[in-house]
Amino acid sequence: MIAHTAQAVGAPCPTLVLDADLLPAEEPALRPVLTRIREWLQATGSGGVLKFALIAVSAHPLFDLDFRFVQCLPGGADRFDFAANCGHSVLAAVVVAEQQGLLPRLAPGGRVRVRVLNNGDLVVCELAEARSRSRDFTVHFVQSPSVPVADLLLTGRPADLLAVGRPGTAGAAQEVSLVSLGNPYVFLDACSLGILTERQLFEAGDEVFAQLAAVRAAAARRLGRPVDGALPKIAVVGGFRPGRLHVRSLAVPSWHPTLAVTGAICLAAATAIPGTVPQRVAVRTDATGPQVEVETPGGRTTVTAAVRPSPGGDLLEWVSVGHKVAHPTGSADLGAPLVPAGRMAGGPAPRGYGESGDRSRSSAAGLVRSSPRG
Repeated sequence: MIAHTAQAVGAPCPTLVLDADLLPAEEPALRPVLTRIREWLQATGSGGVLKFALIAVSAHPLFDLDFRFVQCLPGGADRFDFAANCGHSVLAAVVVAEQQGLLPRLAPGGRVRVRVLNNGDLVVCELAEARSRSRDFTVHFVQSPSVPVADLLLTGRPADLLAVGRPGTAGAAQEVSLVSLGNPYVFLDACSLGILTERQLFEAGDEVFAQLAAVRAAAARRLGRPVDGALPKIAVVGGFRPGRLHVRSLAVPSWHPTLAVTGAICLAAATAIPGTVPQRVAVRTDATGPQVEVETPGGRTTVTAAVRPSPGGDLLEWVSVGHKVAHPTGSADLGAPLVPAGRMAGGPAPRGYGESGDRSRSSAAGLVRSSPRG
């Protein structure tokens, strides 16, 4: 089986893209195969690749690509979360799918319609610019039908108080908003952590990381999710300069270098819901409106949420994130033992854009080499 990797700029690591047609469909049979792949990555020096994307030409006539995301978790090679989505990995999957001929060659304005099998998300990746070794996309998360913004609140309330501490102990109360779009997110105000400047937020270290991890664990317990899983995600929101939000978030298992695509769209939607933590911060810093400017340690992101008033309450139609760049980084032959019984790996992959034709199929080195982004 030939595996490919691609890197979306701003993602915490590359995504390993695998042919779903060569893998078991059901989780009990899929898990041991992915475990062997992860063990191989660790043994060959690419253990930092913690995101897998399983892709196939879509079986649905309205979509181009079926996508299934798998998040590798700390604590063992057999630990995965199959419930989350990842926008950066969607982009990685699209550039690999184009490179390998699963999609037509893209031109500016071309759109790839992706069906996310994990949670039913409908994602449209619209090509803004085709560069020699990368692709620049606008990513649209389409709500079909439109969803009442109030339905995005996981508890039905714009804000909740969480008791943060070990189960059975009286922990400190932390105000959060629990919102779900793309992924479920926990949002909290940077001021509630004593963070009053952009520098304090972006240079926060282990102590704040531990605080956020504890809040995330408390939210997971409130939502009935495994504390050691990937969900919910968590992000701190501050407003330190007019007209923009400043955000810091956690990835698995460290600080996120920027903000997940799902975090950006969830944040933008949350700013449209009265009373949420992000909405109050946005009002305080004059960052409200359909277009939200988000500043992260790794740069700035612009997110647009299309919200339509209706007699029954505001409806969310779509959320878009602009200028998301992704590029292929390599490929490797995982070996016949990783292919499920009865399956045969295909022949050599076709030569794709930005490739010299030299492919590393015997070691993981080709999976993590960097590519120019222009």
